[in-house]
Amino acid sequence: MTGTLYLCATPIGNLEDITFRVLRALREVDLIAAEDTRNTIKLLNHFTIKTPMTSYHEYNKVDKAAYLVSKLAQGTNIALVTDAGTPGISDPGEIVRQAYAAGIPVTSLPGACACVTALTLSGLSTRRFAFEAFLPPDKKERAVILESLKTETRTVVLYEAPHHLLATLKQLYNTLGDRKITLCRELTKLHETVQLMTLSEAVSYYTDNDPK
Repeated sequence: MTGTLYLCATPIGNLEDITFRVLRALREVDLIAAEDTRNTIKLLNHFTIKTPMTSYHEYNKVDKAAYLVSKLAQGTNIALVTDAGTPGISDPGEIVRQAYAAGIPVTSLPGACACVTALTLSGLSTRRFAFEAFLPPDKKERAVILESLKTETRTVVLYEAPHHLLATLKQLYNTLGDRKITLCRELTKLHETVQLMTLSEAVSYYTDNDPK
């Protein structure tokens, strides 16, 4: 009998934002494949979970996926986690594709997701939205995506690191015009903040205030 691959959503900040189902899976599987074992061990220690871990991330995903799928085929049950949130948001696609090709059952255990958390806090329309995650670092590729967003009428959800925020806000303003924007940081944490403003106001604010 083959094992099952469990895609497990982990907290995006507050460790209480984890489901009983995910905790049970993390305890009962044979192996946890983690984006960064140094981060995941903090979660496991908090809940006294002793399940062995191995790394699975962007830079080893092809070869490691093949290894993990071979373990699944032998009957090993594996939980896949990222540093925070739902694995599908950071693309576990390689191992999922290989698992399906090998006839391995895959299931997703829902939970915390920064994208949806930010969207519901935004005060913007939640009926339709486009999730762009982090814009690509390549200037030409980024310009193409920003150009495509000119006619986008859905709420757009973007991720950005603090040290790139001001530059990205300027690019958004120059390309998309002075649209409404909501900036969310430290979601689910002690210093969670939500700012509703326009792009021009955001550029002005973060020109004078360094993002944290």
